[in-house]
Amino acid sequence: MSSHPSDSAAPAVPAALYRGRFAPSPTGPLHMGSLVTALASWLDARAHGGKWLVRIEDIDHPRCVRGADGQILQTLARLGMHPDEPPVWQSQREAHYAAALRQLEETGHLYPCGCSRKEIADSLVHARERHQTLAYPGTCRNGLHGKPPRAWRVRVPTGDAATLCFDDRWQGRQCQDLETELGDFVLRRADGLWAYQLAVVVDDGLQGITHIVRGADLLDSTPRQIHLQHLLGWPTPAYLHVPVVVNALGEKLSKQSGAESIDAMAPLEALRAAGRHLGVASAAGDVDAWLAEAATQWLAVPAARRVAR
Repeated sequence: MSSHPSDSAAPAVPAALYRGRFAPSPTGPLHMGSLVTALASWLDARAHGGKWLVRIEDIDHPRCVRGADGQILQTLARLGMHPDEPPVWQSQREAHYAAALRQLEETGHLYPCGCSRKEIADSLVHARERHQTLAYPGTCRNGLHGKPPRAWRVRVPTGDAATLCFDDRWQGRQCQDLETELGDFVLRRADGLWAYQLAVVVDDGLQGITHIVRGADLLDSTPRQIHLQHLLGWPTPAYLHVPVVVNALGEKLSKQSGAESIDAMAPLEALRAAGRHLGVASAAGDVDAWLAEAATQWLAVPAARRVAR
């Protein structure tokens, strides 16, 4: 995906309509990388006078850790960040994803795919040898050719219509050619699990999310999600992708890279560390006062960082 200087501002949304969210996966306790995202989304909601929701994204059952959702919610509370509505769990919303899948199938945007990962990898090797696209080669786009269905893919536009651009409030103008950089992508996996791309779009649409603030590691997913929003008839939120936290090796800080859990017994220190990464600071000596002061600084932060790019 390419980045270009922005030629338009993100669409303004009246403060009374602002609905943001933090959507962690319960694969372990909250760490500094996820706290930065939580704090940025909370500050953006408060700075706009809007609502802040929490959604537990637990549809990838094999990766979820028992009890991690409760730990995350408890840590957020210790840090002074309380959702304005009761949290929701994706694992309880599968009927909504099934309905969206049926809608896409009925409108001709969905098709079954019988390709295994090895078959796709082999096709991409041949494509690389021919200097062609490394996106999904569309093997099953016009039929299964006798193979049993494994997954379900959504069609992406082709030709000139394939390029999708959006204006990010921090990262600037972003464009991606869905056909050549990605290809038709999976919405329901071969193991029967729902793909993240479908679940997040359905939930954001049904929850009326107007602003999405999250890590820049998800920047590449945004065009896919906007494409699904268009197909399902939902408006596109305003996006803001904050820089990810990295470890000493330059790797994204995550549970896989050894990220340490947030010390919920020292909430002010954790907030100050996350604030430094985002470019906000406060001399306040308690959690609520720190958050309030940081919220007054927030609106100038994305604009300043964006100008500096």
